[in-house]
Amino acid sequence: MLDRRRRREPIVAYNWDFEGDNISLEDFAPEGEVYNVDIAMCIDATGSMSTLLDTVKNNALNFYRDVMESMDKKGKTIDQLRVRVIVFRDYIADGANAMLVTDFYTLPAENGEFSSLVHEVSAFGGGDRPEDGLEALAYAMRSDWTHGGSKRRHIIVVWTDDATHPLGFGKKAKQYPNGMPRDFDELTEWWGDATMPGRMDNNAKRLLIFAPEERYWTTIENNWDNVLFFPSKAGEGLRELDYREILDAIYNSI
Repeated sequence: MLDRRRRREPIVAYNWDFEGDNISLEDFAPEGEVYNVDIAMCIDATGSMSTLLDTVKNNALNFYRDVMESMDKKGKTIDQLRVRVIVFRDYIADGANAMLVTDFYTLPAENGEFSSLVHEVSAFGGGDRPEDGLEALAYAMRSDWTHGGSKRRHIIVVWTDDATHPLGFGKKAKQYPNGMPRDFDELTEWWGDATMPGRMDNNAKRLLIFAPEERYWTTIENNWDNVLFFPSKAGEGLRELDYREILDAIYNSI
């Protein structure tokens, strides 16, 4: 079982596109800057995802060290690194196991707790092919993001090998949370943009999606700002994705 002390109750409630400019990810900040970084990991934990879960589990204890080493090579310093985990499946098929959410773990102080939590996650369930990935994304947006430090990054990473249901597909399940966006349009408003800020800090937010080229995931790629999309093979559990690719995507977004 997951650490229930870390569970939250349901909410009551690759290319960057800068108007055609070719801007490198390296241009986001000059060398020598100090960051507070929060990462919300949304992990599809249905049956086909065991390979990706094993990759995350096998590297959980080294995650802080590896991120810090990568940042040091770029001349950037992370003053505070926090990570939370959002495990998602399917509300109708999996009921109470559809969404498991933790608070943020501050690393390296809570490295052991973070690693233990990740090792307790197992791949099962899911029912039909699409999962409830948009609800997981909504949970991530509503994170208790850090407001400290002169520079911040609020990073959401989504890993899935499947399409996602429309928002609210699982409403008839009694475990479906209150306060979710009414539909995809409202979720888009939550993300916001430079002209109409949403729930996220527009300067700090980054969204990395490892998913098949399916409806909603491609809509997000093509229409939301500050998004990196890494197409995956549907139904194959992200077997083609290795740990170094995950690390590269994360530290290039900081």
